[in-house]
Amino acid sequence: MQIYHIPWIYTPVRTVLAIWHQLTKTEIIELTKGSVMMRERSRVEDTIYAMQKAGPGSLQVISDFDMTLTRFAHKGKRLPTTHNILNNRLLINEDSTKKMKELLNTYYPIEIDPSLSREEKLPYMVTWWTEVHELLIQQRIRKDMLAQVVRESSAMLREGYRVFFDCLAEHRVPLLIFSAGVGDVLEEVIRQNDVFHPNLHIISNYMDFDHTGVLQAFKGQLIHSYNKRDVALSHATALRELHGRPNVLLLGDSLGDLNMAEGVSEAQNILTVGFLNDQVEERKESYINSFDIVLLKDETMDIPNVILRHIVSPEMASKVQRKK
Repeated sequence: MQIYHIPWIYTPVRTVLAIWHQLTKTEIIELTKGSVMMRERSRVEDTIYAMQKAGPGSLQVISDFDMTLTRFAHKGKRLPTTHNILNNRLLINEDSTKKMKELLNTYYPIEIDPSLSREEKLPYMVTWWTEVHELLIQQRIRKDMLAQVVRESSAMLREGYRVFFDCLAEHRVPLLIFSAGVGDVLEEVIRQNDVFHPNLHIISNYMDFDHTGVLQAFKGQLIHSYNKRDVALSHATALRELHGRPNVLLLGDSLGDLNMAEGVSEAQNILTVGFLNDQVEERKESYINSFDIVLLKDETMDIPNVILRHIVSPEMASKVQRKK
């Protein structure tokens, strides 16, 4: 009787499963678009498939708001942040409008300057946010006017936003919006777009109104674009709904947004997506070296939606890929 030896039968089961996974996984075609940049594509796809294997019950999404969930520009025109939405004659006078513009022109170039470190930018960001908030408080802004100024503004959520918000809500995946903008305005933008779902959590700069509905201060710790790490750590224990979800899809448009996941306990897989909206050539290298995926002047939610589809609905993702 002749005995045949089959070498691969002695290979550890874990190794065989890993090889089978590599052979059977579907390539994510959308990541080949010209506007998508990655330092290590294989790592990105491996992270997505690890998240897929763990399922939506292990996932949370942490996102910036201004210029991340909202558009940076539309038809060549720059769109407003939540702070800039308040720059409306119904709320503030001409002198304050002029001062806010001067502050923007002074500090925005510092915020996005790739040659300056986070530590060098910090004091400037504190000064900028503090002075803007003081200006707004001086104008005695009325709470009952916020809905109208949001409605009249040109602010827009990115194309594909409804699919993004609804998909997360359907699969009960928590969405933590971590914003250095104005929380009251941010909430109104989301409500007016009919995507304010129960899975939504928000950390932001909230207004403190007196008993007559007039702005008298801002609540709590000041949040600016480069102190999100400290704020994330201070809120970590409060957000109990996010505990037990070690996989994180993080979306931002600033290098400071990379710290938003610092408060996640026992994180296993973190996939970071950076929207590079402005001064692309000057900042592209630093973004590619920092984010897992960089989207160049992309005003849509296409790539985040593709990633979510692969994680929460792998069967649907496979069907879409086959059709292409």
